[in-house]
Amino acid sequence: MTPTADPVSVQFTEDMKGFVAFGDAGDYQQAFDAGQAAGTAFMFHLTIKVPDIEFFTRDPMKSGVAEGWIACDRLGGQRPVERGLFNCFVDVGAPQANTRNMRYRLFFRDGTGKPLTLSGHKVVVDDGIRNIWRDTSTLFSRIYEGHVDQAQETSAPVVATGILHIKPLDFAHQMTTFKSDGGTFEARQKAIATFGSAFLGTLWDVYKPRVGSMLKHDGAERPIPLFSLEGVKDADVATHYFSTPDKIGLSLLRFSRGKCDDVVMLMHGLTTSTDMFIMPEHVNLVSYLLDHGFTDVWSFDWRGSMRHSYDLFPGKFNLDDIALYDVPGAIAKIREVVGPGPRIHVICHCVGSITFMMSLFAGLVDGITSVISNSVSLTPKVSSWSNTKLAFSPFLMNWILRFPNLNPRWSYLPGPGIPQGKILAKLVSLFHPECHVPACHMVSFMWGAGRPAVWRHENLSDITHERTGDLFGAVNINYYLHIRKMVQRGAAVKLDEVDPRYRHLPNNYLDRAAEVDTPILFITGEYNRVFFDSNQITFNTLKRLKPDNKHELKILPGYGHQDPFMGVKNHVDVFPILTEFLGRHRA
Repeated sequence: MTPTADPVSVQFTEDMKGFVAFGDAGDYQQAFDAGQAAGTAFMFHLTIKVPDIEFFTRDPMKSGVAEGWIACDRLGGQRPVERGLFNCFVDVGAPQANTRNMRYRLFFRDGTGKPLTLSGHKVVVDDGIRNIWRDTSTLFSRIYEGHVDQAQETSAPVVATGILHIKPLDFAHQMTTFKSDGGTFEARQKAIATFGSAFLGTLWDVYKPRVGSMLKHDGAERPIPLFSLEGVKDADVATHYFSTPDKIGLSLLRFSRGKCDDVVMLMHGLTTSTDMFIMPEHVNLVSYLLDHGFTDVWSFDWRGSMRHSYDLFPGKFNLDDIALYDVPGAIAKIREVVGPGPRIHVICHCVGSITFMMSLFAGLVDGITSVISNSVSLTPKVSSWSNTKLAFSPFLMNWILRFPNLNPRWSYLPGPGIPQGKILAKLVSLFHPECHVPACHMVSFMWGAGRPAVWRHENLSDITHERTGDLFGAVNINYYLHIRKMVQRGAAVKLDEVDPRYRHLPNNYLDRAAEVDTPILFITGEYNRVFFDSNQITFNTLKRLKPDNKHELKILPGYGHQDPFMGVKNHVDVFPILTEFLGRHRA
């Protein structure tokens, strides 16, 4: 490729600092750690010159000149760079690998005159937009004996290995050092803009959203069909609908292998659905119950279910509505179908647990033989960070950003432009380097405090983790107003004490606690980062209010908030505990 006839140059300075270890010190990170421990610092100060910006942006190798010095006490202090090369965003491997290198090659001599070569590279790879700074500011470096080119490196003795970084203040200074020479003033201004466009354009090529990744989450490559029933085999499945007194339609899915004197109703958490109990990627709760003698299982999709659309409405249902209308309606529907004889047991989770217990302790449902409550019930407690979010987020989201709900799928939104929700999702992901699933990051943001908040990654199958956005839906902002009041009061309380619709509900749902005889097993994960020790507090509170109650408490080692029902080993670690408790309360 021929250089332009009237070239215009661009140059900037760059300082990088770090540590190297001499001799055989392992990989780059091991060498950096060893060098840091030994105090063998290394740095360079370079002026990167691009003699012909037009040629530079068209040349596949994008070659520039690096002038300046290196500094390392072990190599004789500050030493001049005799010749330096800089290659910007060189393709690595196949194009679909979506990886670029920024390469540095510096020829210099140590204090004794021995020739040395620093070969360094920055790896820019599509490993999440939050890693752009790390990728573009980290130089993996080796120093070789002699002045060697890339082809000679495999046979050249290695003198030292390490990692150099651009410090934020040095980067800020670097941005002030760009200048151009040659041609007209307009041409020089254009040259700097051209370099910036080439740099940012390549970053966009690496990090831009991929159509394939969108499809992976939005249908074509979905590993498991949305709202699938494939996880439950050899059972009759039927849907039973009913309407609430406040005029919304709800549903129960019945999984049956025959008549049973002990019916089990499952109640999911807010924005999840029956799906959390019937996942086909591992042994699920419905299948486990059916296999262990509980052959009539009902899963209740209440108004907070992802299988319904009520959380997408701008309406303002609260937890009192669920306790007053949804729970009694579901129990009545089950009784209508199975008759008065069978015993009814309930397994409930998260907000489903809070609202079922509100209904039970308000005396709105009766005839419940036993209850298993996971994570939280009548005394919600959250972390200080979650408290802060509860204090400010409803106002910020509703009145400033104008979000009617929060949605874990925002990051996957396709199409032109950048919607507000997608911007928020990208910002949230910046603070969650623990995994590559944006929906997992948003669920953590929506529900708790932690990386991640709702589960422990090691308890999930890869498929479950990847389809987080299919298992959690949007949440109405109004939910947070009610849970905030409960957290402030330290108990499940009524949101609006004046509204006549709720006149039959207690202001505090613990008021009648001493009258409740239903045995309850309170369970919670050891690492619950959503509601922490809420269920322990409820258990102790109820014991204090009625010492002779039949309640029990079980802490699940190694589990968090959601994974007791969605984990890959639940059938070994969790479900036997549930069926053992249910079995003791059959008679």
